[in-house]
Amino acid sequence: MLKETQRMTGTVKWYNEKKGFGFITLDSDGKDIFLHHTALQPNEDNNITSGDCLTFTIQPQKKGLAAIEVTRLEEVVQSRISKKNKPLQYNQIDSGLNFADLDLDSKILQAVRDSGYEAPTPIQAQAIPIILNEKDMIGCAQTGTGKTAAFALPILQRLVSIKNNNNMKTKRKIRVLVVAPTRELAIQIKDSFNIYGKYTGLRNTVVYGGVGQNPQVKKLQQGVDILVATPGRLLDLIRQGHINLGYVEVLILDEGDRMLDMGFINDIRTIINYIPKKNRQTLLFSATIPPEVKKLANSILNTPIRIDISPEQPTLEVLKQSVFLISKKKKQALLEKLLVDKSIKRALVFMRTKHGANRVVKILKRKGIHTDAIHGNKSQTARQKALQSFRTGAIRVLVATDVASRGIDVDEISHVIQFDLPDETETYLHRIGRTARAGAGGIAYAFCEENQLHKLKEIEKLIRMRLKIVKNHI
Repeated sequence: MLKETQRMTGTVKWYNEKKGFGFITLDSDGKDIFLHHTALQPNEDNNITSGDCLTFTIQPQKKGLAAIEVTRLEEVVQSRISKKNKPLQYNQIDSGLNFADLDLDSKILQAVRDSGYEAPTPIQAQAIPIILNEKDMIGCAQTGTGKTAAFALPILQRLVSIKNNNNMKTKRKIRVLVVAPTRELAIQIKDSFNIYGKYTGLRNTVVYGGVGQNPQVKKLQQGVDILVATPGRLLDLIRQGHINLGYVEVLILDEGDRMLDMGFINDIRTIINYIPKKNRQTLLFSATIPPEVKKLANSILNTPIRIDISPEQPTLEVLKQSVFLISKKKKQALLEKLLVDKSIKRALVFMRTKHGANRVVKILKRKGIHTDAIHGNKSQTARQKALQSFRTGAIRVLVATDVASRGIDVDEISHVIQFDLPDETETYLHRIGRTARAGAGGIAYAFCEENQLHKLKEIEKLIRMRLKIVKNHI
């Protein structure tokens, strides 16, 4: 852990003199520490600007860590920076802020209050001021950190503060485009804009494939301020002349790494060519930043500010994990045995293939277990019905493939069960994060075959901990 008594060095990422707070980026590991004006030495407050080098100590606050005893750094002595410091987990940074501190319009704040939120998550506290300042940004954050609101709130604020679209008698022009890799995620983002923008008079809609386009075209013809879209349907409607991106001011790419996994990078480059480059603000959010995503960011973003909420030690202490060593043919029996436990109120089961998901669902239904599947071969109507049933508790088990699971926004998932280990080590983290959303607790089980022990070692290396191994379980 960071030693409270040890002085650290860092660079001011940004500082709002009016509000009296900002963030410092640690020199040791590039992570961000909250800075409040009360931590500054006398006469320092009025002189703090982005890029300043500071020295300080770390103090735990109610929810995390913040800088104290802050002074300007006169001389950097690298030997005083401990290389053993662990980076902060996303839920360790306590901004000490409320949404009211973030210069948001009263209509937006009322909608936030209606939703029951008072304090921003770390990515929201950091991203909202940057986006409001119309800077390009890369946000590296995992599922459940609140990243949708991190861009939705400041975007709504931007549009509300510029009244020309609301007052225009002509048809509204698309001024904000959000591109997401899956239908579920696109719908979730659209719903968030509806919730937070319900008092603003702004209009948004969503377009995605797998359903007829006519209802979507009718919505577009009525005029919208914000468009959320999946790449394929977006390009189809552009080429048919139903969508004009010539007035877009803000482009948001969500789940950049999943865009890459699903082969959408070239589509994204094509879409960007339809959007004016001059004065465009571009925001990229991604759980990880692989080389191809970094290459894309370098080509479309203008001197972006990077926020990294994804923890290097991402497994939360409140998440209990177990690995079952099991042969492939016994996995189904083990799953059924685990589901006998009534404490498993809502379980998300991950499969490698669509066929495997359908097979597991069929068998569980025969056993009287309320379950359904969600994957790419399911119609949009069937996928949304399964999700709604899972949210309401009508089904106890939802079986999903990784691609389809992106965008699943369901609270209180008690258990995540990895029937098949993922091909990519980092996908393990995305999966278990479904039962530890925004720091909540949960239980994660993984089935590991004998020939997959090398994958298990890679996972343990990534999360920097040994997982509990269960044998003789069936």
